[in-house]
Amino acid sequence: MWKNIFLILLILLSTGSNAQSSDKPVIDFQLLQKSNWTQHELKNAKLLTDFVQKLMNEHNFEYVLKHFNDSTYTQQNRNIPDKVTGLVNFLREFVEDYPEYSYEVKHIYVDGNFVIFHSHVTLEKEDRGNDQKGMNIIDTWRIEDGKIVEHWDSIQALDGFMRFYSLISGGSIRNSNGVF
Repeated sequence: MWKNIFLILLILLSTGSNAQSSDKPVIDFQLLQKSNWTQHELKNAKLLTDFVQKLMNEHNFEYVLKHFNDSTYTQQNRNIPDKVTGLVNFLREFVEDYPEYSYEVKHIYVDGNFVIFHSHVTLEKEDRGNDQKGMNIIDTWRIEDGKIVEHWDSIQALDGFMRFYSLISGGSIRNSNGVF
C-alpha cells in the first residue's frame, strides 16, 4: 500500500514539475532526430539543440557565453551584431521587452557540418502553437571542429504586428558581413 501511495505522489510531483517547466518550451530532440543521420551529424544536431534551447527558450545567456562564446562565430543576419557576444547582447535586450519570447522547433535537418532548424517563434506565451502569430524562421548553422562558426536565417512574419515590427527593425545594419 505504501508503495502505491509513494508511486502516486511521485507521479503527481513529476507532473507538477513538468507543468512548471513547460512555461518555457523544450526542444524534443528524440522526436525530431532522424535515423539516417551519421554519428557526426547527430553530434552536431545535439550541439545546436543545446545552444538553441539555452539561448532562445531558457534565455540562459551566461551558459551560452560560457559554452559557445567562440570568436570565430560569424553572424550573417545583418540585423544582429556579429559574434556570440553580439547575439547574446541583442537577445538580452530583446527579452527585456518580450520575456515570453520562445522558439518552438518543428524540424531539424542535418547535412554534415550544416544544421537547419525550422521553427515557430512567438513573443507571447498565449501565441505559442498558433501558426497565425509570430514568425516562421529557418536557421542554418555551420559547425567546424565541434564549434558553431556561422549562422544564416530566413524570417517570415506571420501576423500584422510581426510584419510591422520587421519593417521598423529591419533597417539597422549591425555587422559588416554579407548575407551569403
